[in-house]
Amino acid sequence: MSFILTVLVWLLLAAICWPVAILALVLLPVIWLLLLPFRLAFWALEGILSFVKALFMLPARLLGARS
Repeated sequence: MSFILTVLVWLLLAAICWPVAILALVLLPVIWLLLLPFRLAFWALEGILSFVKALFMLPARLLGARS
């Protein structure tokens, strides 16, 4: 559904102002590549924080508390 909506918005942009639509097609992969390291850092931080949470919750889980 999101892909179809994206294509429809791009077609509308192409009908209104085609140079901006072409520029968006060219710049979108570049922007995605620039943001990729931040996405990877977020995944690593999320993993570290979930590990710390599990470490702090371990005594309670061993004593029978429900999560």
